[in-house]
Amino acid sequence: MKALPVEPTNAPVAIGSRIRAARQAQRMTIEQVAASTGLTKGFLSRVERDLTSPSVASLVTLCQVLSISIGDLFLVPETHLTRLEEAPRISLGGQGINERLLTARSERRLQMIRAVVEPHGRGEDELYSVDCEVETLHVVEGRFVLIFPNDRYDLEAGDTVTFPGREPHTWLNPDGREAVVLWTLVPAASGK
Repeated sequence: MKALPVEPTNAPVAIGSRIRAARQAQRMTIEQVAASTGLTKGFLSRVERDLTSPSVASLVTLCQVLSISIGDLFLVPETHLTRLEEAPRISLGGQGINERLLTARSERRLQMIRAVVEPHGRGEDELYSVDCEVETLHVVEGRFVLIFPNDRYDLEAGDTVTFPGREPHTWLNPDGREAVVLWTLVPAASGK
């Protein structure tokens, strides 16, 4: 059987930042990795900056010391792009609100929702809660009021509130102009 020719590529594979991240996750200095692997600090620094490529033997040793698999260095991360104009409209309730899901529907680690609230728009009359651990509200434009059973936050552009997701709350736009807010739910609320 004739072997098919393989065309080598000169495109460098950038793994340095992943090696650096693994080292930092292990809370190791370059000096400690150098001592554990027998590689020089200068060589490791160049590897982390993708200025040189380690041999297979050096890479195996480095991965063993950093407790990562070689394959992890070459994984392509799953990335989703959502353009605002293509973000699906959703409705979590309330009056005078236009909500768009900014994260992929398949994303379960977190969920980000952009809401444009008309002047004097408001949430449900009854307090409600969301099925998530943590909820964050960030006011991008305008004014916004977040209401809890025993507290009330009058927010302006740039303000952010983080609270337990299951905490009953509601909201309103007290102003005569639009408000734009970002809700982040961790993990993603079920049923969206």
